[in-house]
Amino acid sequence: MSAIEDEIKSEIAEHKIIIYGKGTKAAPQCGFTVETIQFFNKYGYPFEVVNCLENMQKREALSQMTNWPTLPKVFINGDFYGDTDILDEMETKGEVEPLLKKAFGDA
Repeated sequence: MSAIEDEIKSEIAEHKIIIYGKGTKAAPQCGFTVETIQFFNKYGYPFEVVNCLENMQKREALSQMTNWPTLPKVFINGDFYGDTDILDEMETKGEVEPLLKKAFGDA
């Protein structure tokens, strides 16, 4: 395993919700990253955004690890969930809030 994969695994372990996107939480640099930040803001749980534009190695490693070519990539409680298209479907089914409550020990 490469050092970059170790770094990614460490970040995923450290944050209950982590978004690998374009830009930062304060300054997102693509509409999909903005959507994903807004999606999680409404739930009120802390989350981290990692800017993959600054690190192409990390972006490549994430694509290989997840088999998901596009950004953003969302991990909740260590599991990969894709992007907001997937999360929107999960939200419609009522699956997001219980998942977040479980991740943060509110369930």
